[in-house]
Amino acid sequence: MKLIGPLILAISLFATSLVYSATPEAVIEQDDVPTTEGLSYSDAVILGLVEGLTEYLPISSTGHLIIANALLGLDGDTPMADKTGAPILVENDDGSMRAYTIGDAAYAYVIVIQAGAIVAVVLLYWRTILTLIMGCLGKDRHGLKLAINLIAAFIPAAVLGLLLNDLIESALGDNTFAVAGALIVGAFVMLIVEKWRHHGNKGAVPPEDGPGLEELTISKSVMIGFFQCFAMWPGTSRSMATIVGGYLAGLSPAHAAEFSFLLGLITLSAASAYKFVSDGSEMLAALNIGPVLVGCIVAFASAALAVKWLVGYLSKHGLALFAWYRIALAIAIFAMMK
Repeated sequence: MKLIGPLILAISLFATSLVYSATPEAVIEQDDVPTTEGLSYSDAVILGLVEGLTEYLPISSTGHLIIANALLGLDGDTPMADKTGAPILVENDDGSMRAYTIGDAAYAYVIVIQAGAIVAVVLLYWRTILTLIMGCLGKDRHGLKLAINLIAAFIPAAVLGLLLNDLIESALGDNTFAVAGALIVGAFVMLIVEKWRHHGNKGAVPPEDGPGLEELTISKSVMIGFFQCFAMWPGTSRSMATIVGGYLAGLSPAHAAEFSFLLGLITLSAASAYKFVSDGSEMLAALNIGPVLVGCIVAFASAALAVKWLVGYLSKHGLALFAWYRIALAIAIFAMMK
């Protein structure tokens, strides 16, 4: 297990080095002829690895996937055709039709691939999930309290997500400048909160202590939920926002991470299901099912490693390393944009 942390960060840093190697000359101009060439198996493995390693680490999976899509050439406007060669069309908000592009398909896949990371948490925390189920059936008091806390934390993102999703996608979408800005802002928030946790809270939350997840009040659970809403800004990191919210709610680092995992199980499932229902038919028409499934499997395996490692690491070291990594990645993105 000691090698998992260095492996995770080494792979992430390798992805960062790809940013420096990306040059304008590497971008191939595409014409307007619909293509059936979408996601390759190598693309799927890379995206699955990036998703799995970054989904639960506080470094922004969405930001990394947007960058990965750009480097793999999956963020373009090339129109897509189905397996018969017929152009795939989607309806705009005003009722007009437009071509479904490789960028549309890749952006939808970024959300759907989270299914692999979701399964990882289900298998790793199956006992807790069983407790939640028994609680909802009225057979476990602690499970019921934890379920209520998770639902309370989910509600803010559910409401604001439905209201603001289209606005945020159109305004920020795959905007790498917005991603870099969010990485830096989030990094400084993490550093400030870590300093507060060690020096400013007068020892109120010892590193290995603090309330259990079922002991949170509903108001503090809702507060964590509002922190999760900041992750709608691509590059912020849902994990970072909820862990920071957990810190401020009085949770220990390990408990904050576990609450983030369990809340993510609800949030990511809802987001993946919504995206699959809204864009799934077009995405599956544009992409081959084989690479889609391979990416989810790779995401599952890498997410399981990341989750197991993160709880132990946060208990001993906190968020600082991830904050400095975010700053380094943001600098690399700004360098690429010049």
